[in-house]
Amino acid sequence: MSSWNGSSEQRTISVRGAREHNLMDVNIDMPRDKLVVITGLSGSGKSSLAFDTIYAEGQRRYVESLSAYARQFLEMMQKPDVDLIEGLSPAISIEQKTTSRNPRSTVGTVTEIYDYMRLLWARVGIPYSPATGLPISSQTVSQMVDVLLSMEAGTRLYLLAPVVRGRKGEYKKDLAAYLQRGFSRVRIDGEFYELDAVPALDKKRKHDIEIVVDRVIIKPDAENLATRLADSLETAIGLSDGLAYADDASSGQRTVFSARFACPVSGFTIDEIEPRLFSFNNPFGACPDCDGLGVSSHFEAQLVVPDPRLSLRQGALAPWAKSTSKYYIQTLESLAKTFGFSLDVPFEELDIEVQHVLLHGSGNQAVEMIYDDGLRSYRTTKPFEKIKQ
Repeated sequence: MSSWNGSSEQRTISVRGAREHNLMDVNIDMPRDKLVVITGLSGSGKSSLAFDTIYAEGQRRYVESLSAYARQFLEMMQKPDVDLIEGLSPAISIEQKTTSRNPRSTVGTVTEIYDYMRLLWARVGIPYSPATGLPISSQTVSQMVDVLLSMEAGTRLYLLAPVVRGRKGEYKKDLAAYLQRGFSRVRIDGEFYELDAVPALDKKRKHDIEIVVDRVIIKPDAENLATRLADSLETAIGLSDGLAYADDASSGQRTVFSARFACPVSGFTIDEIEPRLFSFNNPFGACPDCDGLGVSSHFEAQLVVPDPRLSLRQGALAPWAKSTSKYYIQTLESLAKTFGFSLDVPFEELDIEVQHVLLHGSGNQAVEMIYDDGLRSYRTTKPFEKIKQ
C-alpha cells in the first residue's frame, strides 16, 4: 500500500477506500502510462482490485460516453464499492469474440472504436505508392497533361468529372445546375445521357455521376491541344474537388488524376482518402472477393451432382431432384434441345461442354425455353443462368 500525497503533478491512478469483495478500505496509488503488475496470494484481492474496482469504474465511464445504440450491446458493470478513484480514464477490456451474431460485427464496431480508427487513418495517414514505396502527393495540371500527351496517337478520350461517387439520391437539382453551366452530357452508372434527358434516378440506390467535360483525340502535334487539355482538367478537378478521369472510349481503360494524391515517379494515383475506404462494411473499402466478410462461400460441384452415374431425368442435379414442379424438367428439356444431349444419359457421360453449361450457365448464348403448366404455355428466349452459384 502507498500513502496518498494528493499531488496533482503526479500522473497516478489513486484509489481510496476500496471495499469490493474482500478488500478492506484499501488506499493505493499506481502510475499511469506504465505496465503495472499486481501480484499476491490466491484470495488476496488482486482481481477485486484490478477488475472489480479499477476496471469496473473505467468501463462504466467508457460505456457512458457511447451512444444509446452501442450501450444495448454491452453489459454495464456495477459501480464498485469505493470512496474515490482519481486519474482514471475510460477503459475497455477486449475479448476475442463478438457480442453479436452479425458477421459484420466485431469488438471494434460494437465499441465504436473502429469509427475513430477509420477517421484517424483517413485524416492523419500518409499513403504510399505500391509501385515505388514513395509517399503519394498531389499532381499538378501540367503533370496530368504530360500523361495524356504520352498516350498513343489517335486515342479517343472522355475527360470526366466524378461529381458523385457511390452515394444515394436523385440529384435533380444538381444535374439541372450542371446543364445551366453549359455542360451537355453526363455518365450515370456507366451509361451516357444528354443532361436534358436524364431518366429519374432511384433515390434509394447508390449512384456514380460523372460530368463529361471534354472529348478529345490525342494528337501530339496538334496545336493548342495541351492548352485545351489543361483547361478541361482544371474544370474537371474544380467540379469534383480534385479528381478527374480520362477514359479510353475504345477500351474503357480509366486513368485517374488527382490534384491531391499521386506518386511522383510511377504516376500511380488514388482517389481522395476518406473514412469509408477503411470500412469492410462499405463497398468502397470492402474486399471485392469476400465483400468484407473475411470468408467467401462457394457451392461445390460435387454437392450439386453427388452421384454422376444418374441421368438428369433420374435426378443427377441434387438441388432440383426432389422438386415436383414441371419447371425444372422443362428447363432441362429446353437445354437438351438447344445443346443436343439426352436427359437419359448418365451425367458423367455428358460432354464436358454440356456439364459446364448446366453448372455455370450458357453465358451470352440465348436458349429458347418452353414451359407448359397444363393451363397455359409460353416461350421465352434468354441465357440460362446456371445451377451452381
